[in-house]
Amino acid sequence: MKHIKIITYKLTSFWLVSLAAVAFIFLLCAVMSFVQLTSRFQQNKVAELESVIVTQYQYNGSQQLTTWLPIVLKAYNTESFILQSDKSIVFEYYAPTEHKQQSVNHYQFNLDTVDNLRAELTLPPPFKMYQFDWYELMILLIGLVAIVLFVRYGFKWLGKELEGVEQIAQRSKMVLQGDFESAKSFTRNGRPRLINRAITKLLVELDDARQERGRLDQFIRANTFLDPVTEIGNRLFFENRMDALCNDSKMVAHGVIFLVEFDDDALLHVQADSEADRDYLKQIVSTLGKLLTDFNETIFARRSQLQLAIVVPQISLAEADSLADRLLNNCLLVQHQHINNHANYLHLGAAFYKAGDILQQALEEAELALRAAQLQRINTWFMYDKGAVDQEIAKGSVRWRSFLEHALVNKRFFVFTQVIKDSDDSLLHYEVFSRVKDNQGNEIRATLYIPMAIKCGLMPQVERQVLEHVLFKLMPQNQATYCVNLSLDTLVSRAFIRWVKSILLEHRPLANRLIFEVSEDIVIKNQQHPRMAQTLTMLSKMGAKLSVDHVGKQVVGTQYIQTHAFDFVKLDRSIIRQLHERPENQLYIRSLIGGLLRSKAQVIAEGVQTLEEWQTLKILGVSAAQGNYFTHSLTDTI
Repeated sequence: MKHIKIITYKLTSFWLVSLAAVAFIFLLCAVMSFVQLTSRFQQNKVAELESVIVTQYQYNGSQQLTTWLPIVLKAYNTESFILQSDKSIVFEYYAPTEHKQQSVNHYQFNLDTVDNLRAELTLPPPFKMYQFDWYELMILLIGLVAIVLFVRYGFKWLGKELEGVEQIAQRSKMVLQGDFESAKSFTRNGRPRLINRAITKLLVELDDARQERGRLDQFIRANTFLDPVTEIGNRLFFENRMDALCNDSKMVAHGVIFLVEFDDDALLHVQADSEADRDYLKQIVSTLGKLLTDFNETIFARRSQLQLAIVVPQISLAEADSLADRLLNNCLLVQHQHINNHANYLHLGAAFYKAGDILQQALEEAELALRAAQLQRINTWFMYDKGAVDQEIAKGSVRWRSFLEHALVNKRFFVFTQVIKDSDDSLLHYEVFSRVKDNQGNEIRATLYIPMAIKCGLMPQVERQVLEHVLFKLMPQNQATYCVNLSLDTLVSRAFIRWVKSILLEHRPLANRLIFEVSEDIVIKNQQHPRMAQTLTMLSKMGAKLSVDHVGKQVVGTQYIQTHAFDFVKLDRSIIRQLHERPENQLYIRSLIGGLLRSKAQVIAEGVQTLEEWQTLKILGVSAAQGNYFTHSLTDTI
């Protein structure tokens, strides 16, 4: 844009100089023409005077010259006139002294007579003989004012037209930089108008095409991972999410698996009213979904035509018992007219698992619990293996709060980093994870203490301590970029926002080396939360980058990525596991990358374990990845 403005300035300057030069040349030519015309007019008058003198002299001689010639010479404003015959003066005339001019024109001419008469005539310059009257001065002044006004109008018109060209250039620059929203709203008065209207029309059509592409991508993902009747996850979605909870087929944290199954003869095979069956199933899903809103990271899917699966991580055994009872009772409240046996048509099996349990074993235990509930021939639920509880899990909320507050005071939280590499296998940045040590010096996993810290409202303090460690201990050691995860409580905490704002203002160079990461689930559920959006915008404006992780755990649109201007999009590990053997997951990634084609977001894969997964990701267009395939976590102890 700077070059465009320079060209505009030079063009307007050239226009003014050219106009001034033309006006000057026109005025000079007019003056020269006026001088030349008055000189020619005076010469004609002198020729007429010569003719009159010759005529009168031939008829009357020199006696009559004194009678009429002074009057004529006075009318000519003559300075002096001498008429000689040979060397004698026949007649002479001199103007009064007070009327003499400083500059005069001299004329000498011979009168063609027998007496060899010769005359010398002195006249004032012709353009000095006339003076402007007031009305002539008024006409001249009006002409000059009109010229100034027309020049000013022309300058404004040219400036306006060139400003329109600048706006077209500025708008084109926005398009080249990918800022389509700003270019679309930047209509103004671009010139030429035809080009401006064409750009506006193309941007509108591009926006429609992008929205249609987003709807198509969401449709593809929905048909891949969603059940068409209940609009919750299907069996493939359930298997992907369960794989994400495992590491080498072993569960990484505790939780519970619920299997809800309807009796085959009592409900869904009734052909009389299939639409009623669909409505009933949707009511059941809606009822169960409302009960699960209080729990984070839940998995809800339709595992088969008759069976619904629910997985609730990070839940205690007592909470699991209470939840199972509420799930069953609320489902029984939903009425259906084609149920044959109201006392025995719905059963729930539950299996509590802990970290290190085999995934397949946990699913089999849930199936056994479901069969045990069905054997009782009443609407009931059954929990398998109630004794499978960690000692850590059994801690109450009061004990957890006391432990976490003590750990914060004594700074027992420590961090470790995991490398993220791009498609060229070079370092992109590090992601920061945290753990905490108990009183015996044992490490407690983040998957265990983070849910309790959220319940106790201590996440802003925990993540502040983690961020302090990154800023003042990790960053001074190198020039790498670090990615720090933030929870919803931290994003909306006024104290944390004030602190991080003051820290980034004080250490501005460090802001460019920070990436703040939030979960997709947090962004989707809290899009209307003003403070969260303000925090993300503030962090971005201060130079930090934004990242959203766990993308793909739920089927949602990608518009929020453009809305919050995320720089990185991290695919959830459930999409990555065995990717080379799952064409449905590959289709999902292709559609997601296609939807982000016009955005600045860079797609990163989480949890890459094998070379085949990484090669497939690069073929699909994923630009970076992290996981055990690249390197194991490097611990950095406080």
